[in-house]
Amino acid sequence: MDLITGENDNGRRLDRILRKALPDQSLPLIHRLIRQKKVLVNGKPAVAGDRIVTGATISIPSLKGQKNVFPLPKLPAPEIIWQGSGLLAVNKPAGLSVHGHGSLDSMVRSYLTDKLSLSLSFKPGPLHRLDKPSSGIVVFSTSLEGARLFSLLMRERKVKKTYLAVVEGKIKTEEIWQDELVRDRETKKTYVLQKKSCGSKEAVTKVMSLATDGDYSLIKAEIATGRTHQIRAQSAEHGHPLAGDVKYGGARSSQMSGFFLHAWKIEFLEYSIEAPPPLIHGSLPYRLFERFSEGENF
Repeated sequence: MDLITGENDNGRRLDRILRKALPDQSLPLIHRLIRQKKVLVNGKPAVAGDRIVTGATISIPSLKGQKNVFPLPKLPAPEIIWQGSGLLAVNKPAGLSVHGHGSLDSMVRSYLTDKLSLSLSFKPGPLHRLDKPSSGIVVFSTSLEGARLFSLLMRERKVKKTYLAVVEGKIKTEEIWQDELVRDRETKKTYVLQKKSCGSKEAVTKVMSLATDGDYSLIKAEIATGRTHQIRAQSAEHGHPLAGDVKYGGARSSQMSGFFLHAWKIEFLEYSIEAPPPLIHGSLPYRLFERFSEGENF
């Protein structure tokens, strides 16, 4: 079997390319084939640490259990809101998973099938999380360089994320929520601790009220950290659970289906990207946005 390297494989180690290109095979097997000189690069035996260039032909013997690679089935195109620097920003609808069968990831990969040069060791994918019930911006990599850049900015906390949410109660002033969170993998729920503990992680969120309607508020939440269910858990802890978020203590609302949490804006380097929020005419979020737009242009 012959494999042809692409631009995103350039300069990568042979063993790492094969590990990505042959996901059904173990790393020890790949190294054994290389040691036995059964792996050829441009017709010559190669070693695991060889740096491979674009356009090289890697020849390997047929392997038991190796699946054939078929083109991804065509899926509906995602809502693309920005593209550049090896990155792609997509507006995810609420109720769609980021990962798995029929997910946003599948849609993006299908969309990019004939738009990216082929690569053995790199596949486009989401670079951060967003819950299935939430909507808004998810950033995908379209190149290895873009993936490395965004991941570095995330680690250095140089990516600013702003969410919109509808919560119970009224928040009159800007608030800073700083808590210790711990994740329970069995219940798939995040809990707020009263003090730092083993396994807990700090979560910081700046909250500002944008509009109110009865006992509900539309808030802007800027997160300085990216913990799982951060806004949902902290909102509940500080007395303002997301309206309709039953898992975190919110009451069911006849005015909403589920809860409203939208990843509205993401900022990094010189880029500022916004995702239009989903608004259903007459719904509670819609009324709150109308109230907000009376005073400012949203």
